[in-house]
Amino acid sequence: MKLLERNYLTKIIHVIGTPDIKVITGIRRSGKSCLLLQFMEYINQTDKDANIIFVDFNSLSAEPYLEYHALNNYIEGQYKSNKNNYVCIDEVQMCSGFEKAINSLHSSMKYDIYITDSNAFLLSSDLATLFTGRTYEIEVFPFSYKECLKYYDGQYSLDRYVREGGMPGTLLYREKDDKYKYIRDVFETLIIRDITNKYSMRNKEVIHDLAYFMMDNISSLTSANNISKSLANANIKITDKTIKLYMQYLKDSYLFYKVRRYDIKRKKCLATNDKYYLSDHSFRYAIIGTKNMDYGRVYENIVAIELLRRGYEVYVGKLYKKEVDFVAIKQNEKIYFQVSDDISNQKTFDREVTSLLEIQDAYPKILLANTHHDEYQYEGVKIIDIEEWLKM
Repeated sequence: MKLLERNYLTKIIHVIGTPDIKVITGIRRSGKSCLLLQFMEYINQTDKDANIIFVDFNSLSAEPYLEYHALNNYIEGQYKSNKNNYVCIDEVQMCSGFEKAINSLHSSMKYDIYITDSNAFLLSSDLATLFTGRTYEIEVFPFSYKECLKYYDGQYSLDRYVREGGMPGTLLYREKDDKYKYIRDVFETLIIRDITNKYSMRNKEVIHDLAYFMMDNISSLTSANNISKSLANANIKITDKTIKLYMQYLKDSYLFYKVRRYDIKRKKCLATNDKYYLSDHSFRYAIIGTKNMDYGRVYENIVAIELLRRGYEVYVGKLYKKEVDFVAIKQNEKIYFQVSDDISNQKTFDREVTSLLEIQDAYPKILLANTHHDEYQYEGVKIIDIEEWLKM
């Protein structure tokens, strides 16, 4: 497979030598292992005094180190006092009690530590609890449209990205059916091995049903109570409490991202009815089919994940009774977004742009759609072709 250098490598390079434990997270098969390999190659090329201690728990060669004492002893045995010692561990969660070994190695102040995880064991909320030292998280997303364009040397289209998504492993397959089969396999591994086994769930069908429902309702305002009622109508009875817990599991596995609502006038988050977006929109079509493709929802999902990928906090905007698709915030920067498929119809255009025009502050306002035209402005709102924005 052709290796693509991604922006994440730059992020890791910027923190070389810091005392943080660098933790690479993200959905299964998003490219974390490749990123770690690229990082080690970079170290070999740039640091003549490097001593890289690599443990790959995907390999049988690492089987003797599946217990934390053994892992710690192996790494300590590879230490070289006259070198810069880098510890790189892939799939660290496979080692029983791994956090004890990592904490011990880190406290010795002899190692620069980099680890990956693929089954939601290393959640952002748990890092401070697991590790006694400071951590630096690098969250890896599936390929963006811009990355797919680069991978295919420009011989690629937005329509193809919409249908096939950006899971890196799918790029090896030529046929769409084979790509979807790969994605379904990732989904089943994630659901069965990473969630049901981790949480000792007896009824595996329930979380399948919930995942299907959430996929079919991406970009819709959602609550555990509403989902429970909808599933009950289909003779699937699950309590609100269980639904809420299982939604958290799906979020923790990086399959879904929760986007909270934000009151634009009062400048505060709202406590009810969030939206959920898939880490890669291809899961929706691989799992529930492509018969009723709703391009508007898919574009919205793509933009939500792209904003997260670019480092923004993302919210759904509420302004009186109107909704703004996204409020993107990064430090002192704030941008409002509306996302649509086709705005050639005047009524559609008016509906999409009105929500932005009613916002009374001076922050940028952008309407993304399939315009197939150069960027232009309408009463201060930037109208940008969605493909061009994704290439920025």
